[in-house]
Amino acid sequence: MHTTSRVRHSAAAAVTVVALAGSLSAACGAPGKSKDAGSGGSGPIKIALVDAQSGQLSSLGKWEHKGVKLAIDEWNKAGGINGRTVKLDVFDDQGDPTVGTNIARKIDSQNYIAMLGTAESAVTIAMAPSLKQAEIPNIASGQSPGMVALKSPFLFLNGPTSTTYDETLAKYVVDTKKLKKIAMISNNGAYGKGEHDAFLKALTSRGIKPVADEVVTADQKDFSAQLTKIRQRSPEVVFLGAEEVESGLIVKQARDLGITAPFAGAAPQGTPVYRDTAGVKNAEGTIVSSPYLSNDISEASKKFAAAYKAAYGEEAELHGAKAYDGAQIMLTALKNSNVGTGQKLADAIRAVKYQGLLGDFAYDETGVGIKATTIGIVKGGKLVKA
Repeated sequence: MHTTSRVRHSAAAAVTVVALAGSLSAACGAPGKSKDAGSGGSGPIKIALVDAQSGQLSSLGKWEHKGVKLAIDEWNKAGGINGRTVKLDVFDDQGDPTVGTNIARKIDSQNYIAMLGTAESAVTIAMAPSLKQAEIPNIASGQSPGMVALKSPFLFLNGPTSTTYDETLAKYVVDTKKLKKIAMISNNGAYGKGEHDAFLKALTSRGIKPVADEVVTADQKDFSAQLTKIRQRSPEVVFLGAEEVESGLIVKQARDLGITAPFAGAAPQGTPVYRDTAGVKNAEGTIVSSPYLSNDISEASKKFAAAYKAAYGEEAELHGAKAYDGAQIMLTALKNSNVGTGQKLADAIRAVKYQGLLGDFAYDETGVGIKATTIGIVKGGKLVKA
């Protein structure tokens, strides 16, 4: 669901691949061109997962990897697709758009027929032109409206955009709770800008101007200057437009400066990384807009959470859940299209109607399949429905 610009790496570092072990490696072979990737073949079906597996955003990539792997393991255990094993290879984009662009070219040259990820909006945006040219369908986990603005027929989202997250948040904060003195702090990365613009638009439509609107860099660590300005405005609530680690650092420093107002945000603020970085006490009362509040929201989520816990020994959360949904949609489209490729597979994805963990997916021409979130509150370190 997220990204920042990172220090550029050399092209040689751009193509780190982590081969999966276990059931996904049953069909392993050296990556490379293959004539049987599509519907006419009989070999493994090659799918690439691209995410940050290292660096500050690696938690996103690891959550996504686990959700995707769980779905693919289930399909392979049930016989794969038309008797063919689904083979997943993981590429580390390091949270860097330049690295991602080089990976896009690599997965094209090595005959991957589909891609899952990234969870970092700016990396997805950077990769999209290459994937569009190669006609490789991609189901991504970011939420920046910038992805939709590309209008690529091969790019799909496995969750809502910032517009949905932040309109729901503004409706709760302003319309329901009647809070009017709202401060904002967001970063200048693709995720932060998308969040900033979407929430500001939601406030403006309600006739509200933020009492403070601070923008920080994506790799900033000291927020004392911006938070001092916010403190001087005595806000009733502070909006966060930043990823997990940075948001947690902002909240921790805000509490140290004596800011007592609750914080509000979207997907990152509902994660264990945000909570642990901020500290449980500091994160208390955070208002979160999310399509997946907990593992107890439905029988399907309980089943997913149990399987996730059995596979990985840890609790499931939003990012793993939406990655699981995205993988299920991709695999269903591959089955429905008889392992179609290119435009045929993209059309099959758009035709899938899927009752997922995040809600009922039905893709429109923009590549968005779900347009609803709900509000939760962090209480005692856990996200509960408001």
